[in-house]
Amino acid sequence: MPQEEKTAVRDERYDVQRVETKWSDRWQQDPALYAAEPNSTKPKYYVLEMLPYPSGALHMGHVRNYAIGDALARYMWMNGNNVLHPMGWDSFGLPAENAAIANNTPPRVWTLRNIDNMKAQMKRLGFGYDWSREVTTCFPEYYRWNQWFFLKMYERGLAYRKKSKVNWCPKCCTVLANEQVVNGNCWRHEDTPVEQRELEQWFLRITNYADELLRDLEKLGGWPEKVRTMQRNWIGRSEGALVDFELGGTVGPAGSKITVFTTRVDTIYGATSVQLAPEHPIVADMIAKNPDLRAKVDQLIAEQRKAKEVGDIGEIEKHGVFTGRYAKNPFNQEALPIWVANYILMDYGTGAIMSVPAHDERDYEFAKKYKLPLRLVVLPLGGDTEETAMDPPLPFVAEDGLVVNSGEFSGLTSSQALKKMAEHAEKNGFGKATVTFRIKDWGVSRQRYWGTPIPMLFCEKDGIVPVPEKDLPVLLPENVEITLTGGSPLSRVPEFVNATCPKCGGPARRETDTMDTFVDSAWYFYRYTDAHNDQKPFDSATVAYWFGDRGIDQYIGGVEHAILHLIYSRFWTKVMRDLGLVKNGEPVERLFTQGMVIKEGAKMSKSLGNVVTPDEMVARYGADAARLYSLFAAPPDRDLDWQDSGIEGIQRFLGRVYRFVMRNARPGSAEWRQPVPKQLSPQARQVQRKLHQTIKRVTDDFRGRWHFNTCIAAIMELVNELYATEDNNGQSSSAIPLPLLAEVQRDLILLLAPFAPYIAHELWETLGEHGNLLRAPWPKYEPELAKEEEIEIPVQVNGKVRGRVRVPADADQALVEQRAFADEKIKAAISGKKILKKIYVPGKLLNLVVQK
Repeated sequence: MPQEEKTAVRDERYDVQRVETKWSDRWQQDPALYAAEPNSTKPKYYVLEMLPYPSGALHMGHVRNYAIGDALARYMWMNGNNVLHPMGWDSFGLPAENAAIANNTPPRVWTLRNIDNMKAQMKRLGFGYDWSREVTTCFPEYYRWNQWFFLKMYERGLAYRKKSKVNWCPKCCTVLANEQVVNGNCWRHEDTPVEQRELEQWFLRITNYADELLRDLEKLGGWPEKVRTMQRNWIGRSEGALVDFELGGTVGPAGSKITVFTTRVDTIYGATSVQLAPEHPIVADMIAKNPDLRAKVDQLIAEQRKAKEVGDIGEIEKHGVFTGRYAKNPFNQEALPIWVANYILMDYGTGAIMSVPAHDERDYEFAKKYKLPLRLVVLPLGGDTEETAMDPPLPFVAEDGLVVNSGEFSGLTSSQALKKMAEHAEKNGFGKATVTFRIKDWGVSRQRYWGTPIPMLFCEKDGIVPVPEKDLPVLLPENVEITLTGGSPLSRVPEFVNATCPKCGGPARRETDTMDTFVDSAWYFYRYTDAHNDQKPFDSATVAYWFGDRGIDQYIGGVEHAILHLIYSRFWTKVMRDLGLVKNGEPVERLFTQGMVIKEGAKMSKSLGNVVTPDEMVARYGADAARLYSLFAAPPDRDLDWQDSGIEGIQRFLGRVYRFVMRNARPGSAEWRQPVPKQLSPQARQVQRKLHQTIKRVTDDFRGRWHFNTCIAAIMELVNELYATEDNNGQSSSAIPLPLLAEVQRDLILLLAPFAPYIAHELWETLGEHGNLLRAPWPKYEPELAKEEEIEIPVQVNGKVRGRVRVPADADQALVEQRAFADEKIKAAISGKKILKKIYVPGKLLNLVVQK
């Protein structure tokens, strides 16, 4: 029996605002509370959530993301790890410019004000970040290293400038990378179709790393397969051949030949037309003096754009227009009609194909529509010769077959012909085997103000000249007029534009484009490890400690970044490796993508009026309840449908925990820290068993699938068990020996601490614990104590449950059968029937198969 102590009666009412304000103030006074330990011998653990754009206020989607990472960080601290858990701000970007126009507020002022607000929200929510490592990407001490990296890439030929067609968002008034075009629209303005414009742009040669980016996906076993698949598809590796089809004379500046890319050169004798993307340069030449053709091509472009807008380009109704021109097939000298087709994409291959309708489904559909001929040149591998092979139904698209009607290549298998025909094209100077990628070089030029200035100069004498490293950073000027017209606002700032050429000393013009903001987020997590280094981006030895050979231990963020931030950061890491700055070839070992927070069946949106703000939730229910509900309401990788009634239930649960501890904490008792007795009453043993089962469930989830909703449910079950024990003993915990009651309360608080740190710290103190809860050892479960003494076995008759029997946990089949045959319900179900088979799954079920 617990020994009573004389203590003042505690207030059992949980005053959440008082408790959380007390601990928030206390934590702010300890700047080293969440700091990583220098020169530690503990195992390191780097956990990171994707840094936010400082838009002004956190939303519940942020809270869910950060609550996941914070729970993991706290669990790792409690398990004796040296944890790095930083936070920063992806603070360049277009919204700041839009706000400057709408509110007449300079982007820097708007951005820093938002950062202050969001940082205060994060602190109030109790997130355990090491703010001494805070990174703000719009500060010169950060973006100077963006510029330094750009110069290093320029030296290595990885940064270059060219005139090209680019994606232009008329609302952003800037260029978008291919990855920022979603279903034909701007990724920021989802209802704004992207236009094509031709501009001089800076590019980074991400294609130089395309093979490695694709190959190394196999190393990322800790990434979700859906993310790896998205990246694999975006990189889009295709093996095939380039083949030149000669035009009948030069059409214009684009030249006198059409180069097609094909993965099936073995079918080239079956080509009956050449088809071009509507935006192919040769099409531009053809329509320059042909207004009728121009109008038809413009219609194809419009159709293609519309299909991209709905994300269904593969299902587009196929339309085309004959140009009146022909191109010569170099294999058989046949003149093939040149068509422009809306299903041919300029960003795949060369933007030109040879159409082989007998062996391609899309070409077949197009040929049937426009009555183009079909020519069979591959047969199934059913016979040994052309004569014995059977004609297949068209289109015949099998990857291998018997090549026929193909001159000297007839009789080869497709796999043989692919190699020999590519060799023949290269030997005769009209083609070669090649590999193409869907991914294109990363266009990083942006015609806007609020971004990293590109550190390049244009000199009339010496051309393009890089800014010397000693002159970095190229500072972004302040008090710049921002409009949505006329290109980059920097071009209208003479003191920025006009410069001196470092090579010849003459006048030079500074580049006025700024960098894509995905440059900022491509390497920020390395800067966290050495955030105040003013001599280099970071210390390589420090990065080697935190990243090791495999990268960040755990990275957490939205799946929407799969082919933007995550591809760019992988590319940047490989470049840094080749520069000798890092040893790891991948930035992230394990990636977790959390689901969205929605309400009333829709993504939270101001326009829908369904936004739930963290400030509102904290004011009404407390930070712990907001955090705990965001983890409890759904598995972290699934969408969470917000319900106010749900967070109210979480608040009630926290109140129950608080009241139980307030009633039962006896830290002044002599028995409080005594060992738990070996001999326990059945009630006490049940509480002890439930405690160790809960420790196991929560620990296993942290180590495995991260279903924190089931972790929290297990803690709730433990609390229910404690209350049930009180109810069975006149609202008293007297049935539980005080040493066990002390252990149960301590371990309950330890289990709750990663999810609800405020109440956990308050109750930890109530229990008389004076050490830092964040560094308190995680509770250990004992298998023997977690094991059920008795278990319930369902008994089926012909597969239907007819009863249940209780047996010792280690009971054998004979005892289970004995108890089953003694059960009245089971006896009735098998009465007068012959038992044909007994199927026993140890500890799970007994199925009796009887004669019907």
